[in-house]
Amino acid sequence: MANCPGNILVVDDDMAHRTMLVTLLGGWGYATAEADDGALAVSAVAETPYDLVLMDVRMVKMSGIQALEKLKTVNPAVPVIIMTAYSSVESAVEALKKGAYDYLTKPLDFDTLRLTLERALEHVRLKGENRRLREKLGQRFDRGRIIGRSPVMLNLLETVERVAGSEATVLLWGESGTGKELIAGAIHHNSPRRRSPFVRINCAAIPETLFESEVFGHEKGAFTGAERRKEGFFAQADGGTLFLDEVSELPLTMQVKLLRALQEREFRRVGGEEVIKVDVRVIAATNQGLLERVRSGRFREDLFYRLNVVSLTVPPLRDRREDIALLVNHFLEQFVAKNGKDINGLTPRAMGLAMKYGWPGNVRELMNAVERGVVLARGAYLEAEDLQLPPSAAAAAGAAPSLEAELPLDQVEKATILRTLAAVGNNKSEAARRLGITRKTLRKKLKVYGVMP
Repeated sequence: MANCPGNILVVDDDMAHRTMLVTLLGGWGYATAEADDGALAVSAVAETPYDLVLMDVRMVKMSGIQALEKLKTVNPAVPVIIMTAYSSVESAVEALKKGAYDYLTKPLDFDTLRLTLERALEHVRLKGENRRLREKLGQRFDRGRIIGRSPVMLNLLETVERVAGSEATVLLWGESGTGKELIAGAIHHNSPRRRSPFVRINCAAIPETLFESEVFGHEKGAFTGAERRKEGFFAQADGGTLFLDEVSELPLTMQVKLLRALQEREFRRVGGEEVIKVDVRVIAATNQGLLERVRSGRFREDLFYRLNVVSLTVPPLRDRREDIALLVNHFLEQFVAKNGKDINGLTPRAMGLAMKYGWPGNVRELMNAVERGVVLARGAYLEAEDLQLPPSAAAAAGAAPSLEAELPLDQVEKATILRTLAAVGNNKSEAARRLGITRKTLRKKLKVYGVMP
């Protein structure tokens, strides 16, 4: 059947009733299969991807409730519609709790049956389309330069993916150096506006006296030194995305004008009368200080709520330690190429220090430390000293040599091997090379340590 609306399994130990249903469904264009027992239904669903199961509750060998529980372990996605006698509605309620899509009471009302089938199959179709769309978006989603596979970063990127396709204003929260601009860029470059400009304004870097001119532009002769018309950031971002970095530093005098521009999607250049219409999406970024500014009256509450439509928090590096080794290796590769150095990686002690340090400056501080280490390194591997982290970093990480001096030799060997593995991202070939042993020897030692080789 080229236009078959679905393949339905009919489960009922009453042969006359089952035959009637099969005939009825066939007349409506459905493909059907039959089972006279719950156990047979479970086996059938395990072998064939039915679109829907229509099943009676009361059957001799295995009840519909028992079969429903097993069906949901075999194929959780298949919708199950339960049929029950009017006097046994409590069974239907139990079935709904166990995952049934809906229930119908006997004797069946054929119009209700048909509508219920159509609704259930449409529900499945929409879920399938949504899943395929998510998968398609996941394949197309461009992370840009965002690096991370920690749970907190994967959750953030999943949300960014969903937000990117909308027109919603986004407010990014996060400490300095966490990568808020990269997240803003990912939202823009995965949005329908990706072919239009992504314009960044650092609100903390523009003097208050020049702010209006920089943001909205000015006409020739608007003030001393204005020798020609200038297009501001809003006009430059027309059709694209305007990123307001450090928005908490926005001068109070500019907040009213920005609010109006966001609400009306229009502005005037300094010294001009023409009303200029723009189509921009706004992404703003701030640290936690913005809320204190709102409470103290230094940041307009109405502007805050205009910006805070979708709120995303970019985690500090200390909350995503699983990503540190990835970031270190990324920056190492980048700066080795930039500086023409021959460096293979970090020593286990240096990587251990990097993994344990708190990184108050977040990813930016880590990047600077790796670049500094590459410049200062004298050998093929970065030493802990090359990173030049504060003395508190070594204290927090613990003095590895003195601790190991108190351990038996085999424990020192084990610690060294495991740290080396961690430093190279569990690459056993590279770890064996750094340790000066064969991969076979490394596998044997890992087996002794109870680590999967």
